[in-house]
Amino acid sequence: MARPADQYSQVTRDVRVTVRTFYLADQSEPARSHYVWAYRVTIANEGRQTVQLLKRTWLITDAQGRTQRVHGEGVVGERPVLDPGESFEYTSGTPLATPSGFMRGTYHMVASASGEAFDVVIPTFSLDSPHQPQRVH
Repeated sequence: MARPADQYSQVTRDVRVTVRTFYLADQSEPARSHYVWAYRVTIANEGRQTVQLLKRTWLITDAQGRTQRVHGEGVVGERPVLDPGESFEYTSGTPLATPSGFMRGTYHMVASASGEAFDVVIPTFSLDSPHQPQRVH
């Protein structure tokens, strides 16, 4: 069963990236230090020109500060083209060896008409499970 989602959103060059996270208790095994999250990303073109997502770069950091860099073509096997007003949504996931962490990243895009390459920020989002130690600030 998934825990209710947290939501994060950021706009770069008229492209809005919104991320919702879900802790997946049914796929996690805290006794083995294995915690799993799903995240649903919506990429919305709020501008006036058609854009295409070519590549992505993720930085995934666990609660002990270990960071994994993931870079590759497209997202979930696709390189979506977004006309003005269109959006693309996909779901992916990540495991961690700690009960919390965070992710951030970049989508490497191109403006279809001009061929201009630009980067879109994926907002930093928290990966929280009910197994993390509670802190009082």
